[in-house]
Amino acid sequence: MHERLADRRFWTWVVLLGLTGQLAWTVENMYLNVFVYDTITDSPTALATLVATSAAAATIATLLAGAASDRTGRRREFIAIGYVLWGACTAGFGLVSVDTAASMLPMVDAVVVAVIAIVVLDCVMSVLGSAANDAAFNAWVTDSTHPGNRGRVDGVLATMPLLAMLLVFGALDPLTKGGHWVLFFSIIGGVTALVGVIAWFGLREPRQPRPGGSYLSSVLHGLRPSTVREHPRLYVALLAWAVLGTSTQVFLPYLIIYVQRYLAIDGYPVVLAAVLLGAAVISVLGGRVLDRVGPSRAILPVAAIYVVGLFLMFPARGMLAVIGAGIVMMSGFMLGVAAISATVRNLTPPDRAGQVQGLRMIFAVLIPMVIGPFLGAAVISGADETFVDLGVVKQVPTPWIFLTAAAVVVLIVIPAAALRTVGVAPKSLETAS
Repeated sequence: MHERLADRRFWTWVVLLGLTGQLAWTVENMYLNVFVYDTITDSPTALATLVATSAAAATIATLLAGAASDRTGRRREFIAIGYVLWGACTAGFGLVSVDTAASMLPMVDAVVVAVIAIVVLDCVMSVLGSAANDAAFNAWVTDSTHPGNRGRVDGVLATMPLLAMLLVFGALDPLTKGGHWVLFFSIIGGVTALVGVIAWFGLREPRQPRPGGSYLSSVLHGLRPSTVREHPRLYVALLAWAVLGTSTQVFLPYLIIYVQRYLAIDGYPVVLAAVLLGAAVISVLGGRVLDRVGPSRAILPVAAIYVVGLFLMFPARGMLAVIGAGIVMMSGFMLGVAAISATVRNLTPPDRAGQVQGLRMIFAVLIPMVIGPFLGAAVISGADETFVDLGVVKQVPTPWIFLTAAAVVVLIVIPAAALRTVGVAPKSLETAS
């Protein structure tokens, strides 16, 4: 009875903290781009810069906060306080506008000022969110799981970004269409902060060994060549994550704009809802399969599913065709994330769960978000397709972003094959499995 209660409590926190965090990240990763595109500038380079700078800030924050949470063993405080501040910062996005910039600095180009303001605010938001979610929460998940259930747990966690997108699209998309951005950002920010308060009073964390040495040595530990040599499979798995992440970032920042503007599908929330629900169900069911076959062995097969989906997206135009292609593409993507994430958790040293989250951010966020969006921007600019919105000519994403993403993800064959040949990292959890 006690074990069942503890298991139920664990899954409650996984879903509550995981889903709420992804609600905030959905706003930052996708709707913030739409907000900038609709109210400030349509420049794909500006959007790519927004993504890249926030990724850099998030990575640094995760490295620092992850090492700190390892040393203190107090992940609850990082999660709770971080979620509260994260929510407050998210609510502030709606206050940035070209008109406000023009009134505050009339002698400077208002668009430039607004872009700089939103980039800075996004970096602050990313620092807070990464410390709370990417560093502390993900380390807490690693602390609370074992090799026998990580495929299932990461299969569920992989659905959270899509479920968050579905919730935002279904409940709040009308606000964005009506231009009610202040209310939109305030609702998401308020929910995130409230969950932080709840976590302060209710979250419990398991005891884990703490690393020795100084704080600076903990921060830099994972970046040392000696650590790479000691845990080669961990870094190979992270390299696979970098390839998959870069591929998705070629199209993901522009996905809503593509469906809405290029495909001109009026019922695009219906399309996205069908895709997200279908892919989420497949990911949850597939997580159990990952545990049976081994997450590292599943990387190539699920990557192949993702590639098929990308190729299907290229010719898809009508609603049903896009739904079918989108389910295949996003199912492969989510199962790929689940397989790689579970592999990384299995290879994480017990006393370095927080620090490994910093490494995860370098490979899964920083590298993909620096390279991917600029590849997508180059493809969009090269295609040079436009539409007219209220008399203004704007660039629009084209289907070539999906073929570019497919070309990138093919490179995952190299680290996936290496995982089968390099030696098992000593002192890793995978050894125990």
